[in-house]
Formats: sequence, C-alpha cells, structure tokens
Amino acid sequence: MFRDLSALVFALAAAAIPVAAQKPEIAGVVMDLQGAAVSNAAVHLRGSTGEIGLARTDAAGRFRFQGLPAGTYQVAADALGFEPVSRDLEFPAQGNVDLRFIRIQARTQSLVVTGRTIEPTIDLRNSEVFNRTLFTRDDQVFQQLNAGINAGQHEGGGKSLEIRRFGFNLDHGGVNGGLKVLLDDVQQNQGTQGHGQGYLGALKALSPELIQEVTVVNGPFSPEYGDFSGLGVVHIKQRESLPDQYTVKFEAGRFNAKRGFIGYSPDSTKLDSYVAYDGSYTDGPFLSPGRYRRDNINTNLTRAVGQDRKAGLRFIFGRNNFDSSGQLPLDLVAAGSLDRFGYIDPTDGGRVRLGTLSAYFSQSGNDGSTFRADAFLGRSLFDLYSNFTYYLADPVTGDAFQQHDSRLQEGANVRYSRPHHFGTVLANFTAGSNFHDNQINVGLYPRDGRTPTGVTTRAHAHVTNEAGYAQESVQLLGGRLLLGGGVRFDEFRYAVTDLVDPTSGGTRNAGRWQGKANAAFTPSKRVPVTLHANYGRGINSVDARGVVQNPAQPRIAVTDFYQVGTASNFGHFSLSADAFLIDHSNEQVYIPDDGSFEFKGPSRAYGFETKASMELTHHLSLNGGITKVSNAFFRGGPERIYVDSAPHFVANAALTLAGWHNWSGSARMRAINHYRLDGGEASIVASGHTVFDLGASRRINRHLDLNLSVDNAGNRAYYETQNYFESRVSPTAPVVARIHGTPGYPLTVAGGVTFRFGGK
Repeated sequence: MFRDLSALVFALAAAAIPVAAQKPEIAGVVMDLQGAAVSNAAVHLRGSTGEIGLARTDAAGRFRFQGLPAGTYQVAADALGFEPVSRDLEFPAQGNVDLRFIRIQARTQSLVVTGRTIEPTIDLRNSEVFNRTLFTRDDQVFQQLNAGINAGQHEGGGKSLEIRRFGFNLDHGGVNGGLKVLLDDVQQNQGTQGHGQGYLGALKALSPELIQEVTVVNGPFSPEYGDFSGLGVVHIKQRESLPDQYTVKFEAGRFNAKRGFIGYSPDSTKLDSYVAYDGSYTDGPFLSPGRYRRDNINTNLTRAVGQDRKAGLRFIFGRNNFDSSGQLPLDLVAAGSLDRFGYIDPTDGGRVRLGTLSAYFSQSGNDGSTFRADAFLGRSLFDLYSNFTYYLADPVTGDAFQQHDSRLQEGANVRYSRPHHFGTVLANFTAGSNFHDNQINVGLYPRDGRTPTGVTTRAHAHVTNEAGYAQESVQLLGGRLLLGGGVRFDEFRYAVTDLVDPTSGGTRNAGRWQGKANAAFTPSKRVPVTLHANYGRGINSVDARGVVQNPAQPRIAVTDFYQVGTASNFGHFSLSADAFLIDHSNEQVYIPDDGSFEFKGPSRAYGFETKASMELTHHLSLNGGITKVSNAFFRGGPERIYVDSAPHFVANAALTLAGWHNWSGSARMRAINHYRLDGGEASIVASGHTVFDLGASRRINRHLDLNLSVDNAGNRAYYETQNYFESRVSPTAPVVARIHGTPGYPLTVAGGVTFRFGGK
C-alpha cells in the first residue's frame, strides 16, 4: 500500500507541472512561508544600471513587467513582516519568477495569525526572543512559544517535560493525540521509550542561541507531519551560521546556576558553518541539590553546490546528569511535615547521552518550486531512577526502580513543493515521504540506590514507520477563496523480542490513512478579515510492547480535529479566534513505570482559542493568546467520566522590546486554571497559577551585550506538575491516595554577558 501511495504522489507531482508557452514578460506570484499569496508586496525589477521598475502585487499575489529588452535581471520582493527575497534570471529565456518568503522579519517577536496564510492555524516565532533571553533551565524554551501549550517538570530539571494541551495530558508528548516536535526535520518524540510514549528528552541538546525560527501548527492540519501530531506540531529550525565569527556568553544566577555558550562561525563566501558548545549547571532550590549538569556540542556545515542549491551536514551531541527530589505528597507539605522543596528518596535522578548526525540537500527553482531531502542517524542512552510511591508495593525495600532506554534510530525525509496554475487559478502542490526506524533495548529494573537488584521487564523492540503524503492548495475568486486538501498514509511495523518472557514477543503491523482539508474565505478585498475552516486527522503510535502483547487492542490511536474561526490583519494588528472540537479514539497506554497497560477513550474535548499580536511602535510589540476548553470527557459508559490531569484554561502574553536605544527585553505572563486530577471526583483538583517572567538586554557596543532575567518575578508558590495516586512515605506509614507535585522555581535572578567579535 505504501508503494502504491508513493507512485500516486509522484504521478500527481508530474501532473501538477504545467505545460505552457513562455510569455514575453517577467511575471509571477509572491507567496508567504505556507505558499499562500501575499498582496500589496513591493516587487523591484533591477538591471545592470540599477532599479528599472516597481510593481505591487494584487489580491492574488500576482505581478508583471512588460516591454523589456533581453538581458540579465534581478527580481526582489519585500513585504511587512518578512525578510526580503530575490532571484536572478536571463530574459526572455526565463520569464516566470514566482517568489516565496522564507523567513519572518527578526525586528520584533512575531505572531503571524493573518488571513494571508492558507492555514491561519500556523504561528511563527523568530529568533529575537530566544537571542535576548537568559535560560536558567532548558525547559524555558517551551515557555517562550506562547502557543497555548502548558508544560511542567516532573523531576525539577533533567527529565522531559509533561505536556498538556487542549484539555488533554500528553504525558511526555506522545499520548492522547501527542504533540510532535521536530528539530530540523528530525523527530524528537521517541516511541516505545523507557519512560513514556513519545518522550521528548532529546530536546535537552538544543541551544536557544542557535534557533532561527519556530513554526507551531495548532492541530493535525498539515499532511507533512504524521506520528504524534494529533494536537499539533512544533518545528524548530536552527541557524546555518552565526552573525559573528566569535560569540562567547556567560551566565550566573541563583541556586548555583551557571551557563556558558561559545560559538565559532567562520566568515566564508562559500560556506555557512559554525561549531558551538553549550554547558550549564544548577542545583535548583531543592534541599537535596539537583546537581543538573548539561553539555552540548552542535555543528553545522552548509555549502552552495550550484545556483539555488545547497547541501549540509549537522552534528549534535548532548549529555546530562541530574539528581531529583521527585514529586512530593502535598498533604505533608500543607501539614508542615515536609518542605515544599524537600525530598523523600534522595537517590532519584537520571543520566542521558545522545548524538545525531544529519545531512540535507535543498534546491529552489526560478518557478518558486522547492525540493528538500534529508537523512539522519541517531544514538542515545537513557537511564532514569525514580520512586513515585516510596514504600507502597514493597514496605521492606521500597519501590525505587530504574528505567533504561538504549536506541539506534535512522530516518529520511523528502519534500517537493511547486506553485502552478490551472488557467488563471493559482495553485500550490506539495508531496513527500518520510521514513523512521528505531532499534531499542528497553527495560525496567528494581534498584537499591542506583544498583539494579532484579529485572521486571526487558525487551528488544524494532519499530519502523513509513509514510507518504500529497497536498494541493488553490486560490479562487481572485485570491479571496483558498482551498486545500491533502492525504497521508502511515504504516508501522512493531517487532518485540521479550527477554523475560519469550512467549510475549512477536511482530505486528498497522497502517492508517489521514485526510486533511482547509478553506479560507475573505468576503471583501477592502476588509482584511478571513473566515476559515479546518479538518485534520492525526495519529499517535502505541508502545510496541503493548501492541504485541495485546494484539486485539488499537495499534494506532486517531485524533479527529475540527476547527472554524476567523483571522484578520489590520496593518500592525493581527487577531484570530476559532472554535475547536477534538475526538480521540480508544488508546491503549503502556505504563513503563510498572509494565502494566491502561485503556483510555474514546474521548472528546471542545472549546475556543483566541490569539492577537500588535506592533505598538517600531520597537515594541504585544502578543498573547487564550485557550479555553469548555469540556473534555470520555464518550460512552453509564455515567459521565471527565478527562483529567490537564488545565481547561491556558493564557500567555508577552510584551517585547527590540532595538530601542540598544535596549531589548520582554515581560511575559503564563497562567493556567485549577483542573481535575480524577475523572469521577470533582473535589480532587490541581491548583492553578499565574507567573510573570522578565528579561532585559543592553548592547554596550557591537562587541558587548549585558543581559538580565527574572524568572517568577512575583515569587509565586506554585507546582509545575500535579498528579493523584496512592503512596506510602515510610514502611510503617499508611497507604494514602493523595496529590503529588513538583514545585516550580521561586524568584530566580540571573545575569549574563555576551561578547561578539569578527562581524561578517
């Protein structure tokens, strides 16, 4: 089936290439990052003597220049919010020169929610907020996205975040629909992981200074993304070079926090490259110090291999070690018998080693087409030492355990996109395929300290995912009606060799089609208000051990996401508002903490989301958003059971200053409401919180910046994660069903200095 889909994809690609005679004019279309038309863009025509013509694009993004002699020309386009783009051509041999913006402007932190995009559900973040912020904790990168995503730590630092979105708890990123995270096309979600499906711990190797831009897709609306994309996609793209040859950054702050970044990026006309080191350490506010040490090395080499062609290599290495206080019983904290930053088992913690080598090739055509191919090879080692229930199961030796994950993974992606015409109708065709392969050694072991004392589960798993997709988007009614449709097919192969119980091993296959559709309609060209409707089916895979041991249960979970809303762009002000309904199918969840299975679903959530962005001045911008889930519950059954462990209200806001008398900075707010921790008992709830963070940067001269950050400026006492389960805190203590929580950091101040030398 996968081979048949691949053949269909390439047949459609060939069919999408128009056969039309060249016209004696230079003409084309200007498009945004998603391939939608950009109206009122300035298009400059330049010859050997300088600029010889200026045109403005119409509502469909079209422009043309006529009456030109033969010769060499450059066509350049610029528009508000985008970095300029240009192309060279030989006229009249080349007359069609469609242009696509590839980056948003880095003057201020940008939130693109305009009616120009064919999918108004896409947010874009540029590098400004990441460059001007001090990161005392690596999980703060997610907090800068302001995209309705609530994330918190289970262990206080080194472990992957718990992700909550649209009223669902995604654990560490891979259940209840999942949130797909990619770093330069490399999937960060790890399936069949030692501590949870879709585990996102590989993001610890990311350095904020190397982020070029972030694309946030607020649902499964793009066929380019498959596994774990049910509740959206975060695609992080890194730089190919640094703006200065030498960059050195030092930070220090409360709780013995230290961080250093060193980058070298040579000034070369043939190569874009850098090598960077990022190292940090913190004890955190915990009575048992976190001792969180992280070291990352990141390199890139990109070379032009012809006109509009380039090839590159990336290598990322990361390691981290940490101790953890774990989640604490909040009833003991409230009674005063346990400090909010205290601990029960001081042996918790973890260690990670990972490396990824990737290669990529891209080509852009004068007709606006793009082709990209990339491949990667990754190796990781993961050990997590936890004790959630203390002495619940074993009042003599305790419940401490070790989770181990050792994996080798390979993957490849191919993507082709081309704007074309059906007569006078502008269209954009996209097609591609993905391949991802994992060989995993995974296990669960009881322990004494950090020494294993036995084996609970141990297995070799081999999980393969192949996929192909195609999408067509068209513009009608002079660009006022945008229609898009796509299809994707994913095929999985799960193979497990159980080293404890050989009879529990085996091989299973699963496949799933996913359809995508979107529409955007602008009633009047004079009023920049667009109505849109979107549908997407997303999937998330299941732990291979669960698939093999329970073959009758679903092997792929499905999320159907429906959305209707409006988006507008009034000059310096952008606004979007939409209502959503999410249906999630039955899903079996493998619980790696004890090797058991949990069956969930089907479930439904619905609500609304609003986002706004305003450029107050040339240097000051304001953006924010609210996600409100009206209800989230399990369908069927004799009584209503509600989806628990995720907030129903998430709010984010940021006031960002850039380039004002050498000052830059931001004031950020994040808030959630209290939420249920038990689907059947409304009185068992997690507390909400509102937290403010501040950051400021002052450029002394072109070589020196000073930075200051204040995390939790109001010193709010809050908990990043809260969960409800039974535990016993000592061998003689009673078993109590209680809320356990991981405290958020109190007021944390950090200062830094950045040196830059050898400008380019």
